[in-house]
Amino acid sequence: MTAGMSYLERETDSPSRLIRDSLQMDPAKNAITLRAYAKINLGLFVYGMRKDGYHDIETIFHLLDLYDELSIDHSDDGLIRFEAAGRPIPEGKNLCVRAAAALKDACEIDRGAAIRLLKRIPIGAGLGGGSSDAAAVLRGLGSLWGVPDEKLVHVAGRIGSDVPYFIRPGTAYGSGRGEILHYLELRLPYWILTAIPPIHVSTAWAYRQVSTRPGKPDGRLLEAALKAEVDVRPFLAFARNDFEAFVSAEHPKIRLALETLWRSGAEYASLSGSGSAVFGLYASKKIAEDAGQLLGGVGPAFEVFLTPPHL
Repeated sequence: MTAGMSYLERETDSPSRLIRDSLQMDPAKNAITLRAYAKINLGLFVYGMRKDGYHDIETIFHLLDLYDELSIDHSDDGLIRFEAAGRPIPEGKNLCVRAAAALKDACEIDRGAAIRLLKRIPIGAGLGGGSSDAAAVLRGLGSLWGVPDEKLVHVAGRIGSDVPYFIRPGTAYGSGRGEILHYLELRLPYWILTAIPPIHVSTAWAYRQVSTRPGKPDGRLLEAALKAEVDVRPFLAFARNDFEAFVSAEHPKIRLALETLWRSGAEYASLSGSGSAVFGLYASKKIAEDAGQLLGGVGPAFEVFLTPPHL
Protein backbone atom coordinates (compact mmCIF):
# COMPACT_ATOMS: atom_id res chain seq x y z
CA MET A 1 0.00 0.00 0.00
CA THR A 2 1.06 3.57 -0.55
CA ALA A 3 1.57 5.91 2.38
CA GLY A 4 -1.69 7.70 1.64
CA MET A 5 -3.80 4.58 1.18
CA SER A 6 -6.23 3.25 3.77
CA TYR A 7 -7.25 -0.36 3.33
CA LEU A 8 -10.69 -1.09 4.76
CA GLU A 9 -11.60 -4.79 4.73
CA ARG A 10 -14.45 -6.16 6.79
CA GLU A 11 -17.01 -8.92 6.55
CA THR A 12 -18.78 -8.65 3.20
CA ASP A 13 -22.40 -7.81 3.94
CA SER A 14 -25.32 -5.81 2.64
CA PRO A 15 -25.09 -2.05 3.24
CA SER A 16 -28.61 -2.01 4.72
CA ARG A 17 -27.60 -4.58 7.30
CA LEU A 18 -24.40 -2.68 8.07
CA ILE A 19 -26.48 0.40 8.84
CA ARG A 20 -29.09 -1.48 10.86
CA ASP A 21 -26.49 -3.30 12.94
CA SER A 22 -24.47 -0.12 13.54
CA LEU A 23 -27.09 1.39 15.87
CA GLN A 24 -26.56 0.04 19.37
CA MET A 25 -28.17 1.28 22.57
CA ASP A 26 -26.97 1.11 26.17
CA PRO A 27 -30.23 1.48 28.19
CA ALA A 28 -28.35 2.13 31.43
CA LYS A 29 -26.67 5.20 29.95
CA ASN A 30 -29.41 6.34 27.53
CA ALA A 31 -26.62 6.24 24.94
CA ILE A 32 -26.49 5.19 21.31
CA THR A 33 -23.46 4.50 19.13
CA LEU A 34 -23.80 4.34 15.38
CA ARG A 35 -21.96 4.68 12.08
CA ALA A 36 -22.45 7.23 9.34
CA TYR A 37 -21.40 5.74 5.99
CA ALA A 38 -20.12 7.54 2.90
CA LYS A 39 -21.73 7.20 -0.53
CA ILE A 40 -20.73 7.30 -4.16
CA ASN A 41 -22.88 8.26 -7.14
CA LEU A 42 -23.27 5.75 -9.95
CA GLY A 43 -24.28 8.23 -12.62
CA LEU A 44 -25.55 11.74 -11.97
CA PHE A 45 -27.84 13.39 -14.53
CA VAL A 46 -28.50 17.11 -14.08
CA TYR A 47 -31.57 18.83 -15.54
CA GLY A 48 -32.75 22.44 -15.56
CA MET A 49 -33.28 24.68 -12.57
CA ARG A 50 -36.66 24.56 -10.86
CA LYS A 51 -38.70 27.45 -9.47
CA ASP A 52 -37.30 26.78 -5.99
CA GLY A 53 -33.73 27.33 -7.23
CA TYR A 54 -32.73 23.66 -7.18
CA HIS A 55 -31.93 21.48 -10.17
CA ASP A 56 -33.77 18.26 -10.91
CA ILE A 57 -31.35 15.35 -10.87
CA GLU A 58 -31.27 11.60 -11.35
CA THR A 59 -28.62 9.51 -9.64
CA ILE A 60 -27.93 6.13 -8.11
CA PHE A 61 -26.69 6.38 -4.53
CA HIS A 62 -24.49 3.49 -3.43
CA LEU A 63 -23.14 3.02 0.08
CA LEU A 64 -19.38 3.00 0.55
CA ASP A 65 -17.88 0.97 3.40
CA LEU A 66 -16.14 4.02 4.86
CA TYR A 67 -17.73 5.63 7.89
CA ASP A 68 -17.71 8.18 10.68
CA GLU A 69 -18.66 7.06 14.20
CA LEU A 70 -21.08 8.86 16.50
CA SER A 71 -22.11 8.48 20.12
CA ILE A 72 -25.29 10.19 21.32
CA ASP A 73 -26.27 10.49 24.99
CA HIS A 74 -29.69 11.61 26.19
CA SER A 75 -29.92 14.59 28.56
CA ASP A 76 -32.80 16.30 30.37
CA ASP A 77 -31.53 19.90 30.32
CA GLY A 78 -32.72 20.64 26.77
CA LEU A 79 -29.23 21.54 25.50
CA ILE A 80 -27.48 20.11 22.44
CA ARG A 81 -23.77 19.60 23.09
CA PHE A 82 -21.28 18.56 20.41
CA GLU A 83 -17.64 17.54 20.31
CA ALA A 84 -15.58 16.08 17.47
CA ALA A 85 -12.29 14.30 16.90
CA GLY A 86 -10.51 13.33 13.71
CA ARG A 87 -10.88 15.61 10.72
CA PRO A 88 -11.66 19.24 11.58
CA ILE A 89 -15.13 20.43 10.59
CA PRO A 90 -15.14 23.86 8.90
CA GLU A 91 -17.07 26.61 10.62
CA GLY A 92 -20.68 26.72 9.50
CA LYS A 93 -20.57 23.11 8.22
CA ASN A 94 -21.74 21.32 11.38
CA LEU A 95 -24.82 19.49 10.17
CA CYS A 96 -24.96 17.34 13.32
CA VAL A 97 -26.03 20.24 15.54
CA ARG A 98 -28.32 21.59 12.82
CA ALA A 99 -30.02 18.18 12.54
CA ALA A 100 -30.50 17.85 16.30
CA ALA A 101 -31.95 21.36 16.58
CA ALA A 102 -34.27 20.80 13.60
CA LEU A 103 -35.62 17.58 15.11
CA LYS A 104 -36.17 19.21 18.51
CA ASP A 105 -38.09 22.06 16.89
CA ALA A 106 -40.14 19.87 14.55
CA CYS A 107 -41.21 17.49 17.31
CA GLU A 108 -41.42 20.10 20.10
CA ILE A 109 -39.06 18.05 22.28
CA ASP A 110 -37.67 19.67 25.43
CA ARG A 111 -34.95 17.09 26.02
CA GLY A 112 -31.34 17.48 24.93
CA ALA A 113 -28.39 15.36 23.86
CA ALA A 114 -24.61 15.17 23.84
CA ILE A 115 -23.21 14.23 20.42
CA ARG A 116 -19.67 12.97 19.91
CA LEU A 117 -18.31 12.50 16.40
CA LEU A 118 -15.21 10.70 15.19
CA LYS A 119 -14.74 12.13 11.69
CA ARG A 120 -13.05 9.89 9.10
CA ILE A 121 -14.84 10.66 5.83
CA PRO A 122 -13.04 13.40 3.84
CA ILE A 123 -14.96 16.67 3.95
CA GLY A 124 -16.28 18.40 0.85
CA ALA A 125 -15.31 15.55 -1.48
CA GLY A 126 -18.71 14.50 -2.83
CA LEU A 127 -18.94 11.48 -0.53
CA GLY A 128 -21.86 12.79 1.52
CA GLY A 129 -20.09 12.65 4.87
CA GLY A 130 -21.79 15.71 6.37
CA SER A 131 -25.22 14.58 5.20
CA SER A 132 -24.60 11.08 6.53
CA ASP A 133 -23.57 12.47 9.92
CA ALA A 134 -26.75 14.57 10.03
CA ALA A 135 -28.88 11.54 9.19
CA ALA A 136 -27.10 9.46 11.83
CA VAL A 137 -27.94 12.12 14.43
CA LEU A 138 -31.57 12.02 13.32
CA ARG A 139 -31.66 8.22 13.49
CA GLY A 140 -29.99 8.17 16.89
CA LEU A 141 -32.16 10.87 18.42
CA GLY A 142 -35.22 9.35 16.76
CA SER A 143 -34.50 6.13 18.64
CA LEU A 144 -33.89 7.95 21.94
CA TRP A 145 -36.88 10.26 21.60
CA GLY A 146 -39.33 7.86 19.96
CA VAL A 147 -39.65 9.71 16.64
CA PRO A 148 -41.03 7.64 13.71
CA ASP A 149 -38.97 7.24 10.54
CA GLU A 150 -41.49 9.17 8.46
CA LYS A 151 -40.89 12.24 10.60
CA LEU A 152 -37.12 11.76 10.39
CA VAL A 153 -37.28 11.72 6.59
CA HIS A 154 -39.35 14.91 6.57
CA VAL A 155 -36.85 16.72 8.82
CA ALA A 156 -33.92 15.30 6.83
CA GLY A 157 -35.23 16.91 3.64
CA ARG A 158 -35.07 20.32 5.29
CA ILE A 159 -31.38 19.88 6.14
CA GLY A 160 -30.00 18.77 2.77
CA SER A 161 -30.97 17.15 -0.50
CA ASP A 162 -29.22 13.83 0.12
CA VAL A 163 -29.83 13.61 3.90
CA PRO A 164 -33.08 11.60 3.38
CA TYR A 165 -31.09 8.92 1.56
CA PHE A 166 -28.93 8.33 4.62
CA ILE A 167 -31.96 7.77 6.86
CA ARG A 168 -32.34 4.43 5.10
CA PRO A 169 -29.20 3.98 3.03
CA GLY A 170 -28.30 1.11 0.74
CA THR A 171 -28.55 1.44 -3.04
CA ALA A 172 -31.25 3.80 -4.26
CA TYR A 173 -32.35 5.78 -7.28
CA GLY A 174 -32.69 9.45 -6.33
CA SER A 175 -34.71 12.03 -8.26
CA GLY A 176 -36.14 15.47 -7.59
CA ARG A 177 -33.38 17.19 -5.59
CA GLY A 178 -32.20 13.69 -4.71
CA GLU A 179 -34.74 13.26 -1.93
CA ILE A 180 -37.27 11.15 -3.90
CA LEU A 181 -35.96 7.62 -3.46
CA HIS A 182 -36.58 4.22 -5.04
CA TYR A 183 -34.58 1.45 -3.37
CA LEU A 184 -32.84 -1.19 -5.46
CA GLU A 185 -31.44 -4.69 -5.08
CA LEU A 186 -28.42 -3.76 -7.18
CA ARG A 187 -25.18 -5.29 -5.88
CA LEU A 188 -21.74 -4.35 -7.12
CA PRO A 189 -19.37 -7.34 -7.23
CA TYR A 190 -16.38 -4.99 -7.36
CA TRP A 191 -13.68 -3.69 -5.08
CA ILE A 192 -14.07 0.08 -4.85
CA LEU A 193 -10.97 2.29 -4.95
CA THR A 194 -11.74 5.89 -3.98
CA ALA A 195 -9.23 8.70 -4.45
CA ILE A 196 -9.51 12.24 -3.11
CA PRO A 197 -7.16 14.80 -4.68
CA PRO A 198 -6.18 17.76 -2.45
CA ILE A 199 -8.75 19.99 -4.18
CA HIS A 200 -12.03 21.56 -3.11
CA VAL A 201 -14.78 21.71 -5.72
CA SER A 202 -17.61 24.10 -4.86
CA THR A 203 -20.97 22.43 -5.42
CA ALA A 204 -22.57 25.82 -6.12
CA TRP A 205 -19.91 26.54 -8.76
CA ALA A 206 -20.42 23.11 -10.33
CA TYR A 207 -24.16 23.64 -10.70
CA ARG A 208 -23.55 27.06 -12.27
CA GLN A 209 -21.17 25.53 -14.82
CA VAL A 210 -22.93 22.28 -15.73
CA SER A 211 -24.56 21.85 -19.12
CA THR A 212 -28.00 20.65 -18.07
CA ARG A 213 -29.97 17.98 -19.89
CA PRO A 214 -33.08 19.10 -21.77
CA GLY A 215 -36.55 18.46 -20.43
CA LYS A 216 -37.39 16.67 -17.21
CA PRO A 217 -36.02 13.44 -15.71
CA ASP A 218 -37.39 10.58 -17.78
CA GLY A 219 -36.49 7.61 -15.58
CA ARG A 220 -34.02 6.05 -18.00
CA LEU A 221 -31.37 5.84 -15.28
CA LEU A 222 -33.81 4.01 -13.01
CA GLU A 223 -34.76 1.65 -15.86
CA ALA A 224 -31.08 0.89 -16.49
CA ALA A 225 -30.45 0.36 -12.77
CA LEU A 226 -33.35 -2.08 -12.47
CA LYS A 227 -31.90 -4.11 -15.35
CA ALA A 228 -28.53 -3.97 -13.57
CA GLU A 229 -29.98 -6.12 -10.80
CA VAL A 230 -29.45 -8.93 -13.33
CA ASP A 231 -26.36 -7.67 -15.21
CA VAL A 232 -24.58 -4.54 -13.99
CA ARG A 233 -22.28 -4.01 -17.00
CA PRO A 234 -24.75 -2.34 -19.43
CA PHE A 235 -25.82 -0.02 -16.62
CA LEU A 236 -22.23 1.05 -15.96
CA ALA A 237 -21.78 1.82 -19.65
CA PHE A 238 -24.82 4.13 -19.44
CA ALA A 239 -24.28 5.78 -16.05
CA ARG A 240 -22.29 8.98 -16.51
CA ASN A 241 -21.77 11.96 -14.22
CA ASP A 242 -22.71 15.24 -15.91
CA PHE A 243 -20.24 17.18 -13.75
CA GLU A 244 -17.27 15.04 -14.71
CA ALA A 245 -16.16 16.54 -18.05
CA PHE A 246 -15.90 20.17 -17.00
CA VAL A 247 -14.76 19.51 -13.42
CA SER A 248 -11.90 17.34 -14.64
CA ALA A 249 -11.05 19.92 -17.32
CA GLU A 250 -10.91 22.64 -14.65
CA HIS A 251 -8.87 20.52 -12.23
CA PRO A 252 -6.03 18.56 -13.89
CA LYS A 253 -5.41 16.47 -10.75
CA ILE A 254 -8.95 15.11 -10.94
CA ARG A 255 -8.48 14.35 -14.64
CA LEU A 256 -5.19 12.59 -13.83
CA ALA A 257 -6.85 10.50 -11.12
CA LEU A 258 -9.65 9.42 -13.46
CA GLU A 259 -7.22 8.57 -16.26
CA THR A 260 -5.15 6.52 -13.82
CA LEU A 261 -8.18 4.57 -12.63
CA TRP A 262 -9.17 3.67 -16.19
CA ARG A 263 -5.58 2.86 -17.18
CA SER A 264 -5.11 0.59 -14.18
CA GLY A 265 -7.94 -1.75 -15.14
CA ALA A 266 -11.10 -0.25 -13.65
CA GLU A 267 -14.35 -1.69 -14.99
CA TYR A 268 -15.87 1.75 -14.36
CA ALA A 269 -14.52 5.07 -13.06
CA SER A 270 -16.30 8.29 -12.27
CA LEU A 271 -16.54 11.43 -10.21
CA SER A 272 -18.66 11.17 -7.05
CA GLY A 273 -21.15 14.01 -6.73
CA SER A 274 -19.47 17.18 -7.98
CA GLY A 275 -16.10 15.98 -6.65
CA SER A 276 -13.37 16.10 -5.76
CA ALA A 277 -13.53 12.36 -5.00
CA VAL A 278 -13.23 9.89 -7.87
CA PHE A 279 -13.62 6.13 -7.70
CA GLY A 280 -12.96 3.02 -9.72
CA LEU A 281 -14.62 -0.39 -9.65
CA TYR A 282 -12.26 -3.37 -9.90
CA ALA A 283 -12.95 -7.03 -10.53
CA SER A 284 -10.36 -8.23 -8.01
CA LYS A 285 -8.62 -7.06 -4.87
CA LYS A 286 -5.19 -7.51 -6.50
CA ILE A 287 -6.01 -5.25 -9.46
CA ALA A 288 -7.43 -2.64 -7.08
CA GLU A 289 -4.35 -2.76 -4.85
CA ASP A 290 -2.08 -2.33 -7.86
CA ALA A 291 -4.20 0.63 -8.96
CA GLY A 292 -3.79 2.16 -5.50
CA GLN A 293 -0.02 1.86 -5.84
CA LEU A 294 -0.19 3.55 -9.23
CA LEU A 295 -2.32 6.39 -7.89
CA GLY A 296 0.18 6.93 -5.08
CA GLY A 297 2.89 7.36 -7.69
CA VAL A 298 1.08 9.93 -9.85
CA GLY A 299 -0.54 11.86 -7.00
CA PRO A 300 1.36 11.47 -3.71
CA ALA A 301 -1.03 13.88 -1.96
CA PHE A 302 -4.12 11.86 -2.91
CA GLU A 303 -6.01 10.14 -0.12
CA VAL A 304 -6.88 6.65 -1.30
CA PHE A 305 -9.34 4.18 0.25
CA LEU A 306 -9.90 0.58 -0.82
CA THR A 307 -13.16 -1.01 0.28
CA PRO A 308 -14.59 -4.47 -0.41
CA PRO A 309 -17.63 -5.32 -2.51
CA HIS A 310 -21.05 -5.97 -1.05
CA LEU A 311 -22.41 -9.13 -2.67
